[in-house]
Amino acid sequence: MNYYLSIDYGGTSTKAIIFDEQGTEISSSSFATKRQEVEAGFYEVDLGETWEAISHTIRESIRLSSLPASAIKAVACIGHGKGLYLLDHQQQEFCSGILSADSRASQLAEKFESRVRQIWDLTHQHIVAPQAPVLLRWLKDHRPNCYQQIGAVLSAKDYVRFKLTGLVQQEIGDASGNHWINFQTGTYDPAITEFFGIVEMDSALPPLVDYKQIVGGVSQEAAYQTGLLEGTPVVGGLFDIDACALGSGVLDSDTFSLIAGTWNINTYPSKVPASIDSGLMNSYFPTGEYLVEASSPTSAGNLDAILKMLMMEEMQHLKDREESIYDTLEVFLQETDATFSNILYCPFLYGSNVGQPAEACFFGLTTQSSKSEMIRAVYEGIVFAHKQHLEQLIQSLDHEPSVLRLSGGGTNSDAWMQMFADILGVPVEVPKVKELGGLGGAIACHQAVTNASLSETMENMVAIEKRFMPGDKDHYLEKYKVYQRVMLAMKPVWKELVALRRATL
Repeated sequence: MNYYLSIDYGGTSTKAIIFDEQGTEISSSSFATKRQEVEAGFYEVDLGETWEAISHTIRESIRLSSLPASAIKAVACIGHGKGLYLLDHQQQEFCSGILSADSRASQLAEKFESRVRQIWDLTHQHIVAPQAPVLLRWLKDHRPNCYQQIGAVLSAKDYVRFKLTGLVQQEIGDASGNHWINFQTGTYDPAITEFFGIVEMDSALPPLVDYKQIVGGVSQEAAYQTGLLEGTPVVGGLFDIDACALGSGVLDSDTFSLIAGTWNINTYPSKVPASIDSGLMNSYFPTGEYLVEASSPTSAGNLDAILKMLMMEEMQHLKDREESIYDTLEVFLQETDATFSNILYCPFLYGSNVGQPAEACFFGLTTQSSKSEMIRAVYEGIVFAHKQHLEQLIQSLDHEPSVLRLSGGGTNSDAWMQMFADILGVPVEVPKVKELGGLGGAIACHQAVTNASLSETMENMVAIEKRFMPGDKDHYLEKYKVYQRVMLAMKPVWKELVALRRATL
């Protein structure tokens, strides 16, 4: 039996998971990603602290598996897309990593997006604040001393793979989603760095590797730190949306992959890229096709934050009793329905999906409103944000999917998954394995070790556990229509609202 280790480094949590070759999860260890909001909208991680935590988590997962390190035949790194991880000219860390929820470069991204047609035929990418080229330009403008020290530009999981192997490389799927790749040539292109005004970075872009390619082995130092066997093969790995799509068994446009995590990510594979006017993003998918994406930081991360704002006392009380707030909320969702709350929530704590800066808002509060109604509105508002993206994808594809495969923290709630099915109007399936990003990494490992095809590997390793059929959705649809009207009505004032807050900082 072959065993594979996936290191899934996300913006909210990071996990080390061991799978067998049948896709069964053997062990898992995790920690809350140690992110810091150093200024409003500036989300960073200390790289030394992060690697130390990852190393400990790998050791713990191996211990929990009761397997010898020699049983692990390959390692894959999975990571959040976008963001920025830098090394200096001596290949050493010298500054914090920047997470995908970061919004410091929002105004800069707007300026670049206003002339994106100049570069669209090359990259097929719209421009958003946490993409690496935008962040690099921000550093050039605002942190020139940092910018001058840059010797290598990496994505999240490429940084973790560097710590495992000592090799500086960038996996091409991640690079394509981070606005680095000319889709016509499949390589870097100086026209891209010239567009962003960062031509100095051409020499800092590492060699490109494939997701299932064995790119190196675990170094002696990393073996000591993690408990892995020195020389254990390490593959190129995947960024999270690719990994979750593979772990969900998504291979064609009949099935969509939805991630309800820190980001609201909705994707389907396509033989052709989405058009510029669709507002959608494109990246390379392991099948060799495009992965068409509609996404924004408007998903389950909002729920975690609002709970801390509104329910801290209740959460502490439950923690003292060794109970979880989410268990309490699951009962609450099951015992209420769409008529319980007439409050609307815009899930824009970390960014928006309305094409411009916008901030989170509750609409419809009265003196009779309760925290329970507000919490229910957060659950619903997150699904409404997913519905907006789903409608974009369907319009681009010109037909509805037969089923949606859900992953991310939201899948731990059956009641929320039923809400997704009701509001989205499409059957929702939840795969048996909860850590779908990790399973995607195990799929890549299995392909690398056995030379099996992707379709054959997914057939053997992916299984569906739960299915939720759409139910009574009339009241949800009425709410959604009002939600859409609110989005339209707020368009003229979003910028003024954001400017008002920034002026007081």
